[in-house]
Amino acid sequence: MITVDEALTGRETVLAAAGHHPFARHALRRDQAVRGWRHGGAVGWLLPTGEWSVGGAVGVPGPALDVFAAQRAGGTLRPGQSVNLPRADPAAVTARLPVARLTEWDFLWTTDPPTRQPEQERVVRLTEADHAALTALIEEAFPGTTSRPGDPGIVDWYGIRDGDRLLACGADRSRGDIGFLAGLTVAPGQRGRGLGAALTAGMTGALFDRYAAVALGVYPDNVGAIRLYRRLGFAATEHRTSVRLT
Repeated sequence: MITVDEALTGRETVLAAAGHHPFARHALRRDQAVRGWRHGGAVGWLLPTGEWSVGGAVGVPGPALDVFAAQRAGGTLRPGQSVNLPRADPAAVTARLPVARLTEWDFLWTTDPPTRQPEQERVVRLTEADHAALTALIEEAFPGTTSRPGDPGIVDWYGIRDGDRLLACGADRSRGDIGFLAGLTVAPGQRGRGLGAALTAGMTGALFDRYAAVALGVYPDNVGAIRLYRRLGFAATEHRTSVRLT
């Protein structure tokens, strides 16, 4: 088992060691019992079983990978659990961890509300009565999303309607100190009309009523979405690698 440079106990201690990095502020809920560590330029943590990602880190990826590999070998991390690393070389990850799935993505955030977008006023908070319409839209427009009605961790759903038809939707997955947008999608026949910008700006504005920073996740090959998010002020970026363990 690797010996870390420093063991850390408690959310505030881990956040202080991580320089209050926005990703750490999002990953660590205020009510959690958090165990963390500092090692070779990385700060990481382990969360209670059942969380969306049981382990995470910010900083230098190599030392973080070393610690998670030792935890997996020691049985602290188990098959089926996920860890979230700073962007790491896939070959280095697969050499150290038993990988069922490796996903590269970007964590983007902003500390300023976006400028108002055309039709932003059409963004409304949805209710449980909208779950059937949400499911139908998601299956049509974004079947690969990890955000679906009824999923734990979703605080609210927002959308844009045209009468009884749902044209766009997004999930509020805020946690910790950071508002978080997820599963943003627009019906295929409605794209190119500015609804994505309206939805993103409307949801971001709503979350700024509760948070000082708002973030979202995006795959790096989704160039159009990244261009939109940059235009709306999501300029800060943290490159991430998520790993599901075999």
